[in-house]
Amino acid sequence: MVPLLIFHLGSGGGDTASEEESGTEETADSGEESGGSEGEEASEEGGEETASSGDVDAEGIARDNCASCHGQDFSGAMGPALAGTSLAEDEFTSIVREGQGSMPAFSEDQIADDELTALYEFFGEQ
Repeated sequence: MVPLLIFHLGSGGGDTASEEESGTEETADSGEESGGSEGEEASEEGGEETASSGDVDAEGIARDNCASCHGQDFSGAMGPALAGTSLAEDEFTSIVREGQGSMPAFSEDQIADDELTALYEFFGEQ
């Protein structure tokens, strides 16, 4: 989970070149130590799932930011199901940006607009 978080933080642009380089080394080391197949599978699946959304790892972002409340398979837990969402994209975006009930709001600094679009597409395909 940590390597995806490092990737996510490094993908925001700005002055993160040194973080990206160390994140890449940590990801490679962590993958070897923990049997990197899970990370490799997520990368392969993420590439297929997010092809229309560029290089955004929607599944990784979802696991890091959504799974703890919406379930590991996004079928619902403390929060409602996200898999196969019937929400319109503007409603989904509004809920993520403004929060709803016990769900916190996520700013563009936390989840960029292109990542939010990729998340919406990812959940719709589940």
